[in-house]
Amino acid sequence: MAVMPGGRSLVGAGVRLDPSDLADAAGIFAALDYDDVWAAGYSGGPSARPRRPDQWERRIEAAAVERRAMFTVRQGDQIIGTTSLGDTSLEHQRTHLGWTAYTPAAWGGAVNPECKLLLLTHAFEECGFGRVKIQTDSINLRSQAAIAKLGATREGLLRRHMVRPDGTTRDTVVFAVTIDDWPVVKAGLLARLAR
Repeated sequence: MAVMPGGRSLVGAGVRLDPSDLADAAGIFAALDYDDVWAAGYSGGPSARPRRPDQWERRIEAAAVERRAMFTVRQGDQIIGTTSLGDTSLEHQRTHLGWTAYTPAAWGGAVNPECKLLLLTHAFEECGFGRVKIQTDSINLRSQAAIAKLGATREGLLRRHMVRPDGTTRDTVVFAVTIDDWPVVKAGLLARLAR
């Protein structure tokens, strides 16, 4: 039987994922307050970009209401981003790994693979899920490449899936990792981090 994710910190060699609280809002705001973070559609794109730290407080509160396990990503004492496990169905043993953004200085290095290793290990080995969905805006080619590099399987395109805050519609590219895929995906992530 699957159990809800979150409720504790996930600690790796280079990053730490702590359950987000309101005190993290200013740090998340500072880490993600870059045009490049929002340009490719993250969280609704540029029109959804928070303009003040207290707007991140509202996002943290909303995650709690949605029963989404929102994490603050840290390197040492520095907040460098956020990620979550949400849209969870215990009955169907599935969750969605998403809402992920890092400060641009962390792009292309070990942060994303280590965060994904921690989150997927938590989902499959501690929470008992059989499927983890990962999705992104179809215009976010960098994110699509990063998800594919993790070893997730591209499952398809959801056309006109969401309306962005600016009124435009978003097509969503859906990937997933299943419990059957997990041993190979985990080995690949460990090998990447060992390099």
